Amino acid sequence: MTGNSPLRSALSSLRSSVARFWGKRHAHPAAQRERSTPSANSPSAPGRSRRRGLRAFLGERSAAGQVLILQIVVAAVLIAGAVAALSFEAQHDGQQNAENRSLAAAESFADAPGTEAALRSGAPTPALQPHVEEARHGSGVDFVSVMSPSGIRLADSDRTLIGLRAEGIERAASGEAFTEIFRGDPSNAARAVVPVTDADGTVVGLVAAGVRIDHIGAYVNRQMPVLFGCAAAALALATISAVLVSRRLRRQTRGLGPTEMTRMYEHHDAVLHAVREGVLIIGGDGRLVLANDEARKLLEIPPGAERRRIVDLGLDGDIAELLASGREVTDEVHRAGDRLLAVNTRPTAPRAGVPGTVATLRDTTELSALTGTARVARERLGMLYEAGVRIGTTLDVRQTAEELAQVSVPRFADFATVELLDSVVRGEEPSSVEADLRRAALSGRRTDSPFQPVGDVIGFDIPTTPMAAALASGHGVREADLMVAHGWRAQDPPGAEAALAYGIRSLVTVPLRAGGVVLGVTNFWRTEHTTPFEPEDLSFAEELAARAAVAIDNARRFTREHALAVALQRSLLPGVLPEQDSVDVAHRYLPAHAGVGGDWFDVIPLPGARVALVVGDVVGHGMHAAATMGRLRTAVHNFSTLDMPPDEILGHLDELVTRIEEEEGGDGVAGATCLYAVYDSASGRCCLARAGHPAPALVRPDGTVDLLPDMPVSPPLGVGVLPVETVELQLPEGSGLVLFTDGLVEHRDRDIDAGLHLLRSTLTEGGDRTPEEMCEAVVRAMVEPDRTDDIALLVARTRLLEPWRIAEWDLPLDPSAVSPVRAACGRQLEEWGLADIAFTTELILSELITNAVRYGAEPVHVRLLYERSLICEVSDGSSTAPHLRHAATTDEGGRGLFLVSQFARRWGIRYTPAGKVIWTEQPLFDAPQPAMDQLLDAMSW
Repeated sequence: MTGNSPLRSALSSLRSSVARFWGKRHAHPAAQRERSTPSANSPSAPGRSRRRGLRAFLGERSAAGQVLILQIVVAAVLIAGAVAALSFEAQHDGQQNAENRSLAAAESFADAPGTEAALRSGAPTPALQPHVEEARHGSGVDFVSVMSPSGIRLADSDRTLIGLRAEGIERAASGEAFTEIFRGDPSNAARAVVPVTDADGTVVGLVAAGVRIDHIGAYVNRQMPVLFGCAAAALALATISAVLVSRRLRRQTRGLGPTEMTRMYEHHDAVLHAVREGVLIIGGDGRLVLANDEARKLLEIPPGAERRRIVDLGLDGDIAELLASGREVTDEVHRAGDRLLAVNTRPTAPRAGVPGTVATLRDTTELSALTGTARVARERLGMLYEAGVRIGTTLDVRQTAEELAQVSVPRFADFATVELLDSVVRGEEPSSVEADLRRAALSGRRTDSPFQPVGDVIGFDIPTTPMAAALASGHGVREADLMVAHGWRAQDPPGAEAALAYGIRSLVTVPLRAGGVVLGVTNFWRTEHTTPFEPEDLSFAEELAARAAVAIDNARRFTREHALAVALQRSLLPGVLPEQDSVDVAHRYLPAHAGVGGDWFDVIPLPGARVALVVGDVVGHGMHAAATMGRLRTAVHNFSTLDMPPDEILGHLDELVTRIEEEEGGDGVAGATCLYAVYDSASGRCCLARAGHPAPALVRPDGTVDLLPDMPVSPPLGVGVLPVETVELQLPEGSGLVLFTDGLVEHRDRDIDAGLHLLRSTLTEGGDRTPEEMCEAVVRAMVEPDRTDDIALLVARTRLLEPWRIAEWDLPLDPSAVSPVRAACGRQLEEWGLADIAFTTELILSELITNAVRYGAEPVHVRLLYERSLICEVSDGSSTAPHLRHAATTDEGGRGLFLVSQFARRWGIRYTPAGKVIWTEQPLFDAPQPAMDQLLDAMSW
């Protein structure tokens, strides 16, 4: 129906035009002859005839002629513009090409071998003039000129210019090559000037090359016939297409006669006033042009309203504003008196050719009453579906409560609050003795609200409050008018008065129950600007709360399991790192939000002023991963006490992981990665090995960062297909070792290469930072808030033991060498201020050196290290190890290691590729020693 009214207007105009056209064609023949015969009094009958023919051709009845002329004119203008643009572009391209050729020729000549030498020679003109001619002919430019730095031409394709000064070459004399359109003597040209420099960058001469402007114009003129030929062809094609369109238009408008057009108008008029939809046509000036009978009845338009402004007809404000605005709408419902009208508006142009609006009106009062309930039900189902999608997206209790509040606002309530038991928020089992709840979420149409903020304790002490009644009964409670809700007002009179003053008027409160256990309560509030809650709203609120309660309970259970796993994980990680002087250490452990993994780190002091740095990762999350991590960490501690090299320790760990997987019914897939590094502060060497783990980052003292890409990597623990390889680095004092798990550099929005690049850039900034500051910077720059994997980070800054704290001696395999070394050790202890322990140290060294000389092999080496304790080391080339035993009373020996074990705090054996090292540790000051009679009794046992 929207097209009938503009059709009527168009047909009315067309009918008048066709009637005039038809009357002209069927007029009386005599009249036609009279009009066609020139008058005798007319001074120029043929001239008037031509003018009448032109007017007829251009008049309103010759639409085909107007279209023809318009198309030809537009085509001519567009083609002329295109020709002008192409001409300008050809001129510009010619100049640009000339500049480029000039620059290439000048640069080639300036860089040619011998140019610089010729310029420095005493007679540059004879040496350069032949090459100038060759360069001009070979490059296709009009001139080539070689000048001194001051601009004096030394050689030129025009010999008459030699010796004259060139203009505008100052930029090139300062060392800058340039191109330009030069206008002046000797000719206007597109030229380039290039400096000739020596090895030190000093300008020794200038080379200029160029193409004259008149030659560029000749190039453009040669292209003009082609352009004009193309333009003529295009104009011819446009004219032919315009003629064809004009002929078709003339044929299509010539077939209708007055009878047919009159019949079409009568049918249109009958349909327009017979339909049950109102039709209005409003002109572009906001005045009513046409209204059918149905529109007059629906809008109660008075008689004689045509040509009056639509806003002056006494219509309801909304519908009058819509009709006058010319806005295009579809089925927009407006109230007109006691009716609800569905309004559709469309512009009349370009269909009718006249600016304006056509509107159709349909009475939907009864339909709205029937469909209102269905619409509400559909909206409620949509909200429940959205709640199922949006509530419970995370396993966080507070976030789930926030999602419940956000889903219900603003489509169901103006404000929503969620109160939960404290035990639920902590992930614990809810208790029936808890009386107070804590506000976990608050959402509303406006940022300001009259309610207590999130985190406050909300009490319901009065049983008649809607919240207390809902918690007691287990069902929702509706308060349609809070002005008369005395129990709610009595619970918190100041808060209730503030809410009522704000405009809160209606409430639905529903308990959150899951598995028969109350988790909290949710409240839906409406203001005075919204209709109060109806009884059917209560059932919807209970359904929404039931779905949310399940999600909250799942989040609570996950929170409990996550807390237990985190507690287990942290209990298995080192709480306080052991004291040692080899490295300064800082560390971070960050559990994942989705679940605890098996990442761990450790710092293990080793004998001989050494320390082991360990970082590992067990695949998986949860309690199982944390327990496996604890087993591996314990195993690493046990293996490190045996003072094994890193590759052997990782080999034993590989066997352990394989055995764990076999015990648990696994298929032998890799379940863990590990990086083990041993740093020796006496030598500065660091030995590293890794099994499926990312290589550490090395921050050198100068601030440069190396990610050790060449460090060999072995398969993860549990695969065991290849032996573990080690790498040894010599680290300067103050170097930083950054050990980490893959959770630091990998993220779902960032691949590992991007993570390593970010780690490198973060560590590069500020190389003098302490390990604690480096840890903080890495965590701040790289740790994502929504991480799905846990992170272990260990940063160690290396130290070197001062040379004066190290004493070493080489011994031959001769028992007589024991006494001099023992005396030298005593003197060294006196220099260190450790004379109090000299006797016990000499006794220990005597036994160790004697065993090495008697039972070992060359080379024998003695080393004393003055650190937190005194470390004595005796190494030899034999791999046989002495054993502590009880000597019989008849044995002549076998008591040396027993004495060593009694006087030393710790002792042990470390195997090296060249043999073994027996070491002892003693406190720096006298410690309680066993009584001599006890030692004698023990030795004689």
